[in-house]
Amino acid sequence: MNLLQNIHVALHALSANKLRASLTMLGIIIGVGAVVALLSIGQGAQAAILGQIEGIGSNLIFVMPGTVNMGAALGGGSTASEVLTLEDAMTIARQGNCPDCSAVAPQYDHGAEIVYHNASMYTTVTGTTPEYQYVRNFGMHLGQFFSDQDLGVAARVAVIGADVADELFGPEDPLGKIVRINRVPFRVIGVLSREGSGALLSRDRAVVVPLSAAGRLFGRDSISGEGSQIVTRINVSATDASRIESAIAQITELLRQRRGASADHEDFSVTSLKDLADVTTSVTRVLTVFLAAIAAISLVVGGIGIMNTMLVSVMERTREIGLRKAVGARRNDILMQFLSEAVVLSLAGGAVGILVGMGISGLVNLSGAFVARLSLQSIVLATGFSIAVGVFFGIYPARRAARLNPIEALRYE
Repeated sequence: MNLLQNIHVALHALSANKLRASLTMLGIIIGVGAVVALLSIGQGAQAAILGQIEGIGSNLIFVMPGTVNMGAALGGGSTASEVLTLEDAMTIARQGNCPDCSAVAPQYDHGAEIVYHNASMYTTVTGTTPEYQYVRNFGMHLGQFFSDQDLGVAARVAVIGADVADELFGPEDPLGKIVRINRVPFRVIGVLSREGSGALLSRDRAVVVPLSAAGRLFGRDSISGEGSQIVTRINVSATDASRIESAIAQITELLRQRRGASADHEDFSVTSLKDLADVTTSVTRVLTVFLAAIAAISLVVGGIGIMNTMLVSVMERTREIGLRKAVGARRNDILMQFLSEAVVLSLAGGAVGILVGMGISGLVNLSGAFVARLSLQSIVLATGFSIAVGVFFGIYPARRAARLNPIEALRYE
C-alpha cells in the first residue's frame, strides 16, 4: 500500500469512531495550542519591552550611587549609602572630559504631594536640568520644557505628565495654573506627551522641576554632608549607540579619579539600556522556552492517549488484521497502516491546536497589552512535535499489530 492509500484507510478507520478520535486528540490540541500561544506571546512581550527601551533612548546611560542592579536603576534606588552629587555630573558634562557623551542630565527624585484646589495626589517629583528632555526623548503635548534661565534663578515652574494633568485638572487646561508641591506654589508650563500604561520609566505620572528649585523645595534632604546638591542618578546620552561602551569607560574613569575610587572598590555604578535590553532578551527567552516545555507535557499526555486508543483499535480489529495477512499483506504493510493512523490522529490534533494557539494570540492582541508575534518557527515546531508524538507513541501498537499470527488473529473473537 502506498502512502495515500494508508492515509485514506487511516481516515476511514478514525471516522468510524469520531467521538473516541476527538477525545484522543484533545491532549494534542491542548499541548500544541499552548506551545504556539506561549511562543508567540513570549516573542511579542520581548519585542514590546525592547520597543519601550528603544523609546526611552537607545543611547541612554545611567550613573547610580553605590552598587545597583537594573531594577534599582529603573526605580531610581540604590543598594548603598553612597551618594552622587551635582559636581559629579558637572565633571562628566565638562567639555572634553567625555568625548563620547553628547548630553548629561542629573536628576534628584523625591516623593511629594501635589495639590490643585480640591484635587491632590502623591507622586515623585524630579529635579533636573533642561538637557533631561533630550536625554530622555521627552515629547511635549502642551507648553514647553523649562530653560537654562529657569534653572539659573530656581524658578518655581513645573512640567507634568499626562496622568497628573488628568487627575488634577480633568478637562481644564493646566498651562499657567498654580499647583502646590508640599505646599509650595509652582506654575505649570508644560504637559508631556502620553506614553501609555506599562511603559518602562513612564513619564505619565512625572512632575519635573528645575534642579535648583528642587534643592530649595526639599532643603536638607537634597544636600549631602559636604554641602553639595545630591542627585539620585545621572543620565548620560552617548553620541551614538556604537559609542556606548567607550562612553561608559570614560565616565567610569572620570568618576574614579574624582571620587578617589579604585577598580575593586567603586562607590558608583554605570549601566546602559543596552545592558537592560540584553538581560530582558535572555530572561524572556528562557521563560518562554520554560513555559513552552511545561506546555509540551500535554503532548506527552496526548501521546499516551494515542497509544491507548491504538492498542484498543488493534484488539478490536484483530480479525481484520488476520484477514489482511491471509490475503497477502506483509508485516510492513500492517505496520505502516496503523502507524499512519497514529500520525494522522496526531497531525489532526496538531492542526486544531495551531488554530487554538492562533486564537489565543489574537485575544492577546485584542486586549491591547502588546502584539503577540505568531512566527512560522512556532508553527513548524508544533507540527514537528505532532508528527514525533504520533510516530513515537504509535510505533508500539503498530508493531504489535504487525506481529500478530494470522491464524490466531482469524480465530480471535
